[in-house]
Amino acid sequence: MSHRIIVTGAAGFIGSNIIRGLNQRGLTDIIAVDNLTNGDKALNLADLQISDYLDKTDFYDALHQDRFGRVEAVFHEGACSATTIHDGRYMMANNYETSKKLLAYATQSGARLLYASSAATYGASTTFRPEPAFEKPLNVYGYSKLLFDQIVRRTQPERTTQVAGFRYFNVYGPHEQHKGQMASVAFHNFHQFMAEGRVRLFGAYGSCAAGEQTRDFMFINDLVAIKLWFFDNPGHSGVFNLGTGKAQPFNAVASTVVNSVRALRGQGPLSLAQMVEQNVLEYIPFPDTLRGRYQCFTQADISALRALGCTLPLRNVACGVADYVAYLHAQHGA
Repeated sequence: MSHRIIVTGAAGFIGSNIIRGLNQRGLTDIIAVDNLTNGDKALNLADLQISDYLDKTDFYDALHQDRFGRVEAVFHEGACSATTIHDGRYMMANNYETSKKLLAYATQSGARLLYASSAATYGASTTFRPEPAFEKPLNVYGYSKLLFDQIVRRTQPERTTQVAGFRYFNVYGPHEQHKGQMASVAFHNFHQFMAEGRVRLFGAYGSCAAGEQTRDFMFINDLVAIKLWFFDNPGHSGVFNLGTGKAQPFNAVASTVVNSVRALRGQGPLSLAQMVEQNVLEYIPFPDTLRGRYQCFTQADISALRALGCTLPLRNVACGVADYVAYLHAQHGA
C-alpha cells in the first residue's frame, strides 16, 4: 500500500530532516511544500526523494480542490518561527489560519495531522507541562501556536483520526544553516570557534551566572525518531512536549563544541575554567533588548510522552552536540 505523505515547511530544518527519516524507511511518495524566497533552503532537499514540490500559496488552493488523492498523513512544519516579528496579522495568517485549513482537510479527508507547536506557548511560565495553567506566551508567535493547540483540544472529541501537536524545545543539528540568527547555539559556537578560536556566550543575567542560562537542548535525530513513532502509532492524539526532559546550561554546549573540535585535532580537553582563563570562552554583556523577554530556564515535562510507551532514548548535550560537531567539521573541511 502506498503511503502518500505531505510535508509543509519541507525545505526547512525540521521538515527536511523528517523527509530524510521517511526516505530511510523507503517512503518517497512525499509532496514537499515550502516558500523558497530564501533559495538557499532548496539545498536541504537536494539529496532527498520526493514526488512533487509546491509553493505554499499553490498548495492551499490545491488542497481546497482536493487534488492530492488519498493522503496518509500530513507533517505540518511550515510556519513563521521568528519570535522577533511583531506583525500579528502576518503571524496569525501564516501560522494559525494555515494550520486551521489543514485541520479542516484532515477532518474531512481522514488524513492524519502531525503538526509543530512550540515551547514558546509557555513563555513566562516556569512549569513546562502542556496544560492551560502553564501556557503564558510572551509574543504573538507563541500566541499563534497556542491558539491552534486550543482549537485542536476543543475539537478532539469529534475526531476519529490522529491529530498530534509537538512543542519543540531547543532543537539543533544538521540542515539548519539557512536560519541565520535563529540557528542553534551549537551551530553559532562551532563557527565562532573555527573562525576566531573562541566562542561567545551571554554573561550573567538575573539569578543566572555567566553561561549558566539553561535550555532543554534536543538533537534533531531524536526529534525525528519521536515524530516517526507517532506516525507508527496512529492511536495517539493530543499536544506533547518534545525535549529531553533535562535542562542543560549554555556552558555545556560551548565546552562540548570546543572539546569536540580539539579532539578532532588530536588535542586534549579543557575544563570550563581553563577555557575562560585562555579566552577560548568569552562572556559578553547581556543585551538590553532581551531584558524582561528572556527565559533563563526551560525544561520539557515529557511524562505524557513516556506514559504512552514512547521509550526512545534521548541524547544529552555531550552526545548530541559531539555528533553534530563531527558533522559540521566534515562539512567545513569539504
